[in-house]
Amino acid sequence: MTQVHEELLKDFKDFAKTAPKPEAVMTHIAQRLHEKMTRYNWVGFYMVDPADAGILLVGAFAGSFTPNARIPLNTGLCGAAARDGQTVVVPDVSKDPRYLAGSPLVKSEIVVPIFVKNKLAGELDIESYFTSAFTPVEQEFVEACADVVAKYLAKG
Repeated sequence: MTQVHEELLKDFKDFAKTAPKPEAVMTHIAQRLHEKMTRYNWVGFYMVDPADAGILLVGAFAGSFTPNARIPLNTGLCGAAARDGQTVVVPDVSKDPRYLAGSPLVKSEIVVPIFVKNKLAGELDIESYFTSAFTPVEQEFVEACADVVAKYLAKG
């Protein structure tokens, strides 16, 4: 990971130690990633709907467009990450039929599922206006960011 990655992760971990609620942690992470990582044009969290475990609801986000508010678990890249329980990285969304468009400007996307006690709690979704924005180093960093949220949620 780069020095910027390390500094942001330290910030997120420190913030999570005293954050009053999960939404505060996710808002902080979304805003800071959007601010500091120039190729992260939309950063947001989708959380499993407490009333319907088959739906992801948009949570804290930062970015230049309004996201899909509700995503069924069998739809899009978010659904694929939830279903498979693994990070999904798409270097060029125009070549992936699973892509559920949030903005025509998006070129690449990464979705990291967040598990608490082996159960899907949500996802960290990042979209970029650049193709191939999410290298293996970026993937490792985004997964570490999602892990900060998973650990915070596991405390509650």
